[in-house]
Amino acid sequence: MSRREPIFNAPSSVLALLAGLALVHALRTLLTNRQDDLLVLSLAFIPARYGPIGSELPGAPLASVTSFVTHMFLHGDATHLIVNSAWLLIFGSAIARRVGTLRFLFFSMVCGVGGAFGFLCFNPGLAVPVIGASGAVSGLMGGVMRFFFSALDYGGAGLLRHQPWVIPRMSLGQMARDRRAAVAIGVWILLNFLVSLGFGGLAAPGVIAWEAHLGGFFTGLLAFGLFDGPIRERR
Repeated sequence: MSRREPIFNAPSSVLALLAGLALVHALRTLLTNRQDDLLVLSLAFIPARYGPIGSELPGAPLASVTSFVTHMFLHGDATHLIVNSAWLLIFGSAIARRVGTLRFLFFSMVCGVGGAFGFLCFNPGLAVPVIGASGAVSGLMGGVMRFFFSALDYGGAGLLRHQPWVIPRMSLGQMARDRRAAVAIGVWILLNFLVSLGFGGLAAPGVIAWEAHLGGFFTGLLAFGLFDGPIRERR
């Protein structure tokens, strides 16, 4: 008898996080437009919270702290949610299998916070709400970069799905010297810059928070070693 793969072949922590994002989006449809607007402004990350009008924004003063995390659970529409969920499924699964549930969840949160800080650094005082898990997802991508190219050298990309914990993690020095890594990082930066300008009609200029993408990505790339565990033996 052949062994069948499960329909959702992903770690339960990733599936639970995806379900949470979908549930929040579904519950928002039960609100009136006014209630939804108030919810978004209370939970979204808004750089203006840290300026003169911060106390006037919904959710103040608590939101000046909590919005670094809560903005990740809101999405603009179904397409926004689906795109982020797809990338979360891909990169989050590799990270969760490698480091375990708690480290995966904490690492995701740290990457999302890094994305918010990245947006704040480029846009101090901007009174525009930022929502979505894009910063966290970009950070997961950055984390996977630390062992993706080693996987290609060590046994193939299939290890990312089946045994990511056996893949050696590249140091930051090795990343800097690896031409493949340098090209991949450069392409990611260039892509975000082009999308921010509306290149290819993917979005109107200023709609996509590319600053959060880069902030999350480099947070994940630089901080992944703090969350990674020891390399385990191959099964």
